[in-house]
Amino acid sequence: MEMTHPIHVFSEIGKLKTVMLHRPGKELENLVPDYLERLLFDDIPYLEQAQIEHDNFAQVLRDNDVEVVYLEDLAAESLTSQELREQFVDEYLNEASIKGSRRKEQLRQLLLSIKDNKELIEKTMAGVQKAELPELGAKNLSDMVDSDYPFAIDPMPNLYFTRDPFATMGNGVSLNHMYSVTRNRETLYGKYIFMYHPRFKDADVPMTYDRSETTRIEGGDELVLSKDVMAVGISQRTDAASIEKLAKNIFAKKLGFKKVLAFSIANNRKFMHLDTVFTMVDYDKFSIHPEIEGDLTVYSITEGEDGKLTITAENGALEEILANNLNVEKVTLIRCGGGNITAAAREQWNDGSNTLAIAPGEVVVYDRNTVTNKKLEEAGIKLHVIPGSELVRGRGGPRCMSMPLVREDLPK
Repeated sequence: MEMTHPIHVFSEIGKLKTVMLHRPGKELENLVPDYLERLLFDDIPYLEQAQIEHDNFAQVLRDNDVEVVYLEDLAAESLTSQELREQFVDEYLNEASIKGSRRKEQLRQLLLSIKDNKELIEKTMAGVQKAELPELGAKNLSDMVDSDYPFAIDPMPNLYFTRDPFATMGNGVSLNHMYSVTRNRETLYGKYIFMYHPRFKDADVPMTYDRSETTRIEGGDELVLSKDVMAVGISQRTDAASIEKLAKNIFAKKLGFKKVLAFSIANNRKFMHLDTVFTMVDYDKFSIHPEIEGDLTVYSITEGEDGKLTITAENGALEEILANNLNVEKVTLIRCGGGNITAAAREQWNDGSNTLAIAPGEVVVYDRNTVTNKKLEEAGIKLHVIPGSELVRGRGGPRCMSMPLVREDLPK
């Protein structure tokens, strides 16, 4: 079928046509050991090597006929007037936790003095060190108390995981409210892209979640299993209340989905998002971290009367629940680490379960997860293997690093 809408995602596995990435930038060079936890990192990637690995990832996608667009380019192209530039900068600064009005005015002048839109966007992503600004002179109390902290504005090092701040589903977008203040500013770029970019502004993209909501949800927990069924993880990063809000909007905006499956997984960093422990690789095959199988509870959310939701627990083994909801005879779960508890723990930490399907039965994976990759191949999955030694330090894999905008529909 011919797809004219700029967003068209009705599966996890339909042939990928257009994807949004973010090439890691100077925001990674503003990671410092003392503040890694605040910025949600365990380690500091080496930027030049991370960029080489990311460019290789993008090239693998292009070599497979995928149009690759970049978050930083789309955001820059969205600032189509001086008025929008100033509006963006003011909104950005209002969300940047800046201490003191004089400091804020300094930063406003610094950002608006950057004439090139892409350079401006990249600077907002990189953050601003206090060392880049003139001395304030007489300081107020908040400046003095905060004097040892090196940043006037925090960097956004998680941005190369473009999956999380907003998620595509059907012809709509979930513009998310993130788990941490550090990442919540990332969703601002999505707001400007989908409202003002020439590619999207006339499409009147339906929003299934709004960044102004008070409960958190992230794209790593949002999976499109089929044109009828969404799966969303209740996890460290996504509240159950958010899933109810999302489901109400999906049904109200008539995106076509008939059911939302809520997967209740453990609330910890190891199982940060549903897609770190569970991804779809073919019509009837999933990669999965074996640790989640025992305690997994799945709830079915459907549209009731008068806009209310009907919520019931889905009983049975995960394979049965998935087979029933996908209308397939049998589902195969390909276990990360081949089911070996040590290999599974190690390779899940390095995103062995976080695959990106570019077509049914065809996925992108990191080269380092050798045990899991062998199991995927034995199950008949075609692998596109990429290096990820530096990229993985942010705790994310190929699915985390990609935001599909268009996928071909699966055959009926």
